[in-house]
Amino acid sequence: MTARKIIIDTDPGQDDAVAILLALASPDEIEVLGITAVAGNVPLELTAKNARIVCELAGRTDIPVHAGCDRPLKRPLITAEHVHGKTGLDGPVLPDPQMPLAEGHGVDFIIDTLRAQDPGTVTLCPLGPLTNIATAFQKAPDIVERIQEIVLMGGAYFEVGNITPTAEFNIHVDPEAADIVFKSGVPIVVMPLDVTHKALVTKPRNDAFRALGAKVGIAVAEMTDFFERFDKEKYGSEGAPLHDPCVTAYLIRPELFSGRHVNVEIETQSDLTLGMTVADWWGVTDRKPNALFIGDVDADGFFALLTERLARL
Repeated sequence: MTARKIIIDTDPGQDDAVAILLALASPDEIEVLGITAVAGNVPLELTAKNARIVCELAGRTDIPVHAGCDRPLKRPLITAEHVHGKTGLDGPVLPDPQMPLAEGHGVDFIIDTLRAQDPGTVTLCPLGPLTNIATAFQKAPDIVERIQEIVLMGGAYFEVGNITPTAEFNIHVDPEAADIVFKSGVPIVVMPLDVTHKALVTKPRNDAFRALGAKVGIAVAEMTDFFERFDKEKYGSEGAPLHDPCVTAYLIRPELFSGRHVNVEIETQSDLTLGMTVADWWGVTDRKPNALFIGDVDADGFFALLTERLARL
């Protein structure tokens, strides 16, 4: 089987870091062509720095990391230091990166890569706000039909919102960008809170990361130790959801996940429900399905995969 070519678009974030590590630990299934950073969990300067820290943690300084958009298309930037800490990667003590940022804007990297690769061979994996992706679509409409698939973390339906009563953070930060992406016609797979809230880092699962002994396993355990304090208090759950690694795990073992092909629309007008992903789960409208909206995961299989792959690093 040929490894699937992907571009990771990200705003690290502890769970983004784990998603990147899982991808870099799985070269038989995934070829990471590059990483583009976007403002989201923390400002762009930090997300671009954190992406390089993660590459160095994995020993993969060959991966180009490009800085992308530093603000949403039409709105002031909302960040999430209250969840991820002031650096975005609070928890472990990790050295500043030595590898430089790759030259060129992240949006241009996305455009140039899609034009250079054969049509239908590159998957985009957005783990944060969709600003870079939407900007690339606006700047170079010809790339839309060249994309194999978009597999993204964002949105929610039955789990409603985690940043407002009705909106998930990634979509709420830049709803106009999300609207562009969901209306693009590209095949989309969505990892919403409905599924990520079933991928909880319980104490035994985090102990398994720490027991790997190597610096990657210990760093991941320390990240989730920090990250989970917020969600355990907020939801009363037994651990923090690992949102973004669901994207990478889906690329490796899609059989771990199940969902429905439904219509998903993004609310961009309402102050009350701004950024809501309105999923026609029950098929009650005549709107055309535009996304595979994932609703369930084999959590034990997910964490077994994650632990096994992190051990390789």
